[in-house]
Amino acid sequence: MKKSIAIVAHDNKKPEILKWIKAHLHIIKKLNIIATGTTGTLIQNEFKLKVKKLNSGPLGGDQQIGALITEGKVDMLVFFWDPLEPQPHDPDVKALLRVAAVWDIPVACNRSTADALMASRKMFK
Repeated sequence: MKKSIAIVAHDNKKPEILKWIKAHLHIIKKLNIIATGTTGTLIQNEFKLKVKKLNSGPLGGDQQIGALITEGKVDMLVFFWDPLEPQPHDPDVKALLRVAAVWDIPVACNRSTADALMASRKMFK
């Protein structure tokens, strides 16, 4: 069964998430990709990958990913959030991270952790 990855990036982190995807494209192209709106569009345009695009984060995309996590439809979350920039939807961000912790899925909030998840053989069995 194909694993699913949810990918989210705040505006200041979008260039970084695209670089990360490029570095791991050989793995990511084998996964079901779920992303919030703008991030999903960038992934589609840059890499020509099929992406299940949800709403943008401030318009409920973070909550949609949280719902998919509770339904068992997300195997890992890569969320490059910007800790130095206030977000108008900060409660949604915290709720998404809380749901991921409750449902015990791997979460990466920066490149180092995301790289470690990609290197994990357990993630891709």
